[in-house]
Amino acid sequence: MLAFMSDAAALDPEDRKIITLARSARARNAVAEGAAVRDETGRTYVAGSVDLASLKLSALQTAVAMAVASGATFLEAAVVVTRAEAVCDADRAAVRDLGGPATPILLAGPDGEVRATVTAG
Repeated sequence: MLAFMSDAAALDPEDRKIITLARSARARNAVAEGAAVRDETGRTYVAGSVDLASLKLSALQTAVAMAVASGATFLEAAVVVTRAEAVCDADRAAVRDLGGPATPILLAGPDGEVRATVTAG
């Protein structure tokens, strides 16, 4: 399911916050992607992509792993800031594992503009 955003003003303030955090992680770490997730208590987990010889994780997979390692039991929302045109299946699966199939994933460009919203399903 893919929905294109037509009104950035309609974006929830908490969603705007995780977009800003994801953009900051991408820029600060000079990585291809930045991501952030929000758990059931409103805590946020922010990450960049990991590209080591022995470990490769997308930014969204890393953010989900950080949430799990910190004790989160559910995700309310996720965002990935990337030049990619779509959220990959592996990222959707990671979000789905913790948040369920209805968890929204916002896909934003490097400028922070939301290009699409998909569900983890």
